[in-house]
Amino acid sequence: MIADVPSGEDELGSDDRLRAAEEWLLGRELFGIRPGLARMAALLRRLGDPQTRFEAIHVVGSNGKTSTVTMAAALLARRGVRSGAYVSPHLVSFRERVMVDGEPAAPGLFAAAVERVREAAEALEADGPEAADDALDGPVTQFEAVTAAAFLVLAESGVACAVVEAGLGGRWDATNVLPDARRPGPDGTPRPAVAVLTSISLEHTRWLGDTVAEIAAEKVAVLRPGGTLVLADGLPSSAHDVAEARAAEQGGTVVEADPDPGADVPTPGAARYQRRNLATAIAAVGAHLGPGADRDHAAEREVATHVVVPGRFETVERPGPGEDGVVVIHDGAHNEAGFEALAGALDDAAPSRPVVAVVGVLDDKDPAGMLAAFDRWCDVLVATAPSNPRRLPADALAQAAGTALAGRDVHVVEGAHDALLRARTLAGSRGTVLVTGSLHLVADLRRGRGAGPGARF
Repeated sequence: MIADVPSGEDELGSDDRLRAAEEWLLGRELFGIRPGLARMAALLRRLGDPQTRFEAIHVVGSNGKTSTVTMAAALLARRGVRSGAYVSPHLVSFRERVMVDGEPAAPGLFAAAVERVREAAEALEADGPEAADDALDGPVTQFEAVTAAAFLVLAESGVACAVVEAGLGGRWDATNVLPDARRPGPDGTPRPAVAVLTSISLEHTRWLGDTVAEIAAEKVAVLRPGGTLVLADGLPSSAHDVAEARAAEQGGTVVEADPDPGADVPTPGAARYQRRNLATAIAAVGAHLGPGADRDHAAEREVATHVVVPGRFETVERPGPGEDGVVVIHDGAHNEAGFEALAGALDDAAPSRPVVAVVGVLDDKDPAGMLAAFDRWCDVLVATAPSNPRRLPADALAQAAGTALAGRDVHVVEGAHDALLRARTLAGSRGTVLVTGSLHLVADLRRGRGAGPGARF
């Protein structure tokens, strides 16, 4: 179990312990992104394999993962299942990635889990690649360390089912260590492992492949033998074919999510794309609970009404009735498909013009394609860059806007906070400011000026 959770006798308070834990995790960023399972499996063995102590719904995809995970965990909770969730990235604190009963992990509990992971990781690295049964092929990465800490927190919190978001791809992602076996259901028959594919688009091609089919194959590789694969509505045909083939290969079952949760369920967060994510979450929960479980429409309405997914078409500032003022919306759309979904949400919301978009993206994206996807809603562009080391420079983004947003006013402003100030001025007294392009940019604003880097993968 996780030892030394703060109880008043600690030499360091929980805030200090959390700060130290997060600084250690940030230091692991220098090891970069290195897909593979050997380090993760070795690390978890040292920690007692906490991932075997709860059931899981494993969610992969290009867009919609965090929303689907968050809503699925909330649906489970409202059906009496002690639930947890693991998502990425965070906005302010790493502990936001680990949710228990809808709340971020307690600071002391998360810090203690990271301390255990740090001890295990450093011991593993000191032993070196010749350590028996460990097959270490490099230092433990930041994402591996956070994932291991999350599994510890979920296990120690007594979670019955955790909804787990994959970080990069699926096959070689650190989350792909969840066990095949599941606990017996009400009839005594073991329930199948459940995997969910939310969407597919061309992304992370340097790791996942150059085609939609290749990327889909990497993602649905998480399906376990005999498992259930839930497919969101609207997948490209090539991705759907790959998913069907994987299920047949594994002796599994495919469940097609409905395209919409139904007329009696409101739109979560007023964003059209969230209806599809909620429908996918409903199908995932149904697959986990088994064929005898009926839908709980009251729970679905409650989740749609009350569950907020931070940074997903989230209105963070709005003037009061009858007052002038800028509306500020944060949306973490980070690829072309995400920007197309964002444009649909804006169509429904019909925000006040002008719409001034503060955009910052990472360097592995297609900025011209992203901007073109919502050009009808971008009256003015403020090009900036998130603090993440993989950011695309603001002037490069502005250059891409030259063709994607021909004739539009484009401003280049370094730094998220200064970019927001410029956008507010440009929006006037009744316009809309939209912050988008990357959750890393949203995170920079949430953390406050001078607070250092925000969201990290």
